[in-house]
Amino acid sequence: MSVTPAMLAVALGQSAPEPGSVAEQQWDMWIDDAEMLIEARRVLLGLEAPDAAKLDYVVRESVVSHIKRPDDATQVTIAVDDGSSSKSYKSSKGRIDILDEWWALLGLVESSGAFSIDMAGPGYGVHLAWCSLNFGATYCSCGVDIAGYPIFEGGEP
Repeated sequence: MSVTPAMLAVALGQSAPEPGSVAEQQWDMWIDDAEMLIEARRVLLGLEAPDAAKLDYVVRESVVSHIKRPDDATQVTIAVDDGSSSKSYKSSKGRIDILDEWWALLGLVESSGAFSIDMAGPGYGVHLAWCSLNFGATYCSCGVDIAGYPIFEGGEP
């Protein structure tokens, strides 16, 4: 199944745009844009095509999000004589954007990166006996989490 403007209208809780209208053409274009972004990333990573239901979900949600916030304007004010009307928008990138969690849902995430290699070398994670972590704290008091070796509380480089 592929995403259609009618499906987007249901997700938005409004009626679908008239067939052939500019709004329908925009929605079709944005659907194509989302599918193109996903396919380009899939090819770049050399992975298999994602599950069709997940693909439809991500395309639908990314386009609906873009329809709700089409540009990066945060507030638009129209003033005529003594009256004015303002509309505030949440921040947007002004284009189709696929969130990181959607990339993960599709399985289109890079498996390696700058932090996949232990840059601290051997001995990383060896805390001093009196480090706060050894007593149930959620933070390190000896500095291993910063430098890879104890730098506080009597630790030596």
